[in-house]
Amino acid sequence: MEKCRIIFSGSGGQGIITAAVILAEAAVLHEDMMAVQSQVYGPQARGGVSRSDVIISDSRIDFPKVIQPNVLVCLTQASYNTYSPMIRPGGLLLSDEKYVSTDRKAEARQISLPMYEAVMEKIKKPVVFNICVLGVLISLTKLVKPESIMKVLETRIPSELVKLNRKALDIGIQMGAKHFRG
Repeated sequence: MEKCRIIFSGSGGQGIITAAVILAEAAVLHEDMMAVQSQVYGPQARGGVSRSDVIISDSRIDFPKVIQPNVLVCLTQASYNTYSPMIRPGGLLLSDEKYVSTDRKAEARQISLPMYEAVMEKIKKPVVFNICVLGVLISLTKLVKPESIMKVLETRIPSELVKLNRKALDIGIQMGAKHFRG
């Protein structure tokens, strides 16, 4: 496996850093891969710009920061405007169509889906939006198995929220499956 370099970007409160941590833990703890995760917060705890870098590999990772991502997740227009020029040619740029207008030309496969809308329609709780995004991402990339994500979630969240998160993950996986190129 070539190193997969991912940037999750959005605003504080969207759960992108949590999603990045869950993905990295799933890769290390349940997929026998190596991973590093780092994060940057804006000045505000909620509403400020946030970014999390994840590198997943089956070999040693020498530098923990993502310079040119293979995968870019943008959940706000500001993050899209800032990070879309960085994407590696041929990479994957995933965004939510409610928050991001993909008007720039990127040398990447751009997929904009109604993830937030799907969560609100089917679950009615925005707190699991990040898990839906994670479901789409793993469905498109096959980086880790859904079961690995669930194993991490089961250790991180209260047991009464596991079903809700599983439902959000499944919604994302189904959305991503429609766009997967094997």
